[in-house]
Amino acid sequence: MNHRKVFFWSITVALGGFLFGLDTAVISGCEKTLQKLWSLSDAMTGQMVGMALIGTVVGAIFGGIPAEKIGRKPTLFVIAVLYLVSAIGCAFSPDVYFLMFFRFLGGLSVGASSVVAPMYIAEISPREKRGQLTALFQFNIVFGILIAYFSNWLIGTGHENAWRWMLGIVAFPSLLFVILILLVPESPRWLILKKGKTEEARRILEIINPATAGESLADIQASHHAGGKRGSSLSDFFSGRYKLPILLAFLFAFFNQVSGINAVIYYAPRIFEDAGMAASSALLSSVGIGVVNLVFTMLGLALIDRMGRRFLMYIGSFGYIVSLSLVAFSFYTGNAGGMLTPGLLFAFIAAHAIGQGAVIWVFISEIFPNEVRSWGNSLGGSTHWVFAWLIASAFPYFAGKFGQAPIFAFFSVMMVFQLLFVWKMMPETKGVSLEDLEKKLVKK
Repeated sequence: MNHRKVFFWSITVALGGFLFGLDTAVISGCEKTLQKLWSLSDAMTGQMVGMALIGTVVGAIFGGIPAEKIGRKPTLFVIAVLYLVSAIGCAFSPDVYFLMFFRFLGGLSVGASSVVAPMYIAEISPREKRGQLTALFQFNIVFGILIAYFSNWLIGTGHENAWRWMLGIVAFPSLLFVILILLVPESPRWLILKKGKTEEARRILEIINPATAGESLADIQASHHAGGKRGSSLSDFFSGRYKLPILLAFLFAFFNQVSGINAVIYYAPRIFEDAGMAASSALLSSVGIGVVNLVFTMLGLALIDRMGRRFLMYIGSFGYIVSLSLVAFSFYTGNAGGMLTPGLLFAFIAAHAIGQGAVIWVFISEIFPNEVRSWGNSLGGSTHWVFAWLIASAFPYFAGKFGQAPIFAFFSVMMVFQLLFVWKMMPETKGVSLEDLEKKLVKK
């Protein structure tokens, strides 16, 4: 295997994940400032934050269409340009409505990148390294979140236009993404399935791994010929043939968000302040969340192809249940002050990073056949982002009306159901080729 080139292609495409994390988390440092600056209600603040997630839902639903029609690489280039335009527009927004529009554009790129980037990496990765390489997308997400929290803390809230710098920082890596994406090749599976460019695909497969290029090419062609035209349209996708991977993708994405992860990512400083911390300490504690997220994502990355996807999900599910229950209890009893709440939320983030965080984009990109992977990733991504939008938009309202305790109790109960899902339904995909997974999961 040509480790350097495959890693370069994967980490370049995973820059979409870095921008995903950066764009997602920067708003946490300035949402309370903007609420005061523009005299926004709690509900309007939720809509301002949630507007990016509306764009993300749209991007996730429709991101698979250009990836299917014009290719993975051109779609990734458009995503990179949207990131750049959104960052510049957010930084120069004169009021909340302009900001919401450009956050919507940023959301489009986040949603589309969550569909296309993991799909591309899964399609160019050798099976024995597919988990680690595809999980680079998640690693970059959490690295982006950490950089967002750290830059927010460095910029601080001490001057009038601090929020513009917080939001505008996304423009710099966006420009780098625009340039580097030009250096990656097209997905060989897309070249074969959609364009019939066998020789071009063979050349890319030989770069990836000369020893298995012929076998990989034959497997892709066999899968294509066996499926024929089946599965290539949306009506075929929902015909019933793919009902098991559809159900798995929906439930996996649903549980990812009802853990409360995006509520914590978006509103970490607010949660810490509600626990009695000063604003500057709350921002610094948010940096701690980013560090824990990164460290445990790296651990998940190291284990995903060794121990398997289900093993990590078991660890994450138990960690979720314990940490979320204790957070709810601490708020309920009024003992959330000091370092208790940050410590429990760090444990929650660790559970997410090693479990759902490390596995979600890998698993969803693996379980759908080549013919419908674009549709499948769009389904998983859009499910993820619909629930992310609902939770992030509603969080300020419910936190203001009912407090934090019942919210975190709800998240904890949902994670009990996730544990049952992992135990009873989730298949192991470690070390299995994409074409062999199709034989196991798709109705003949």
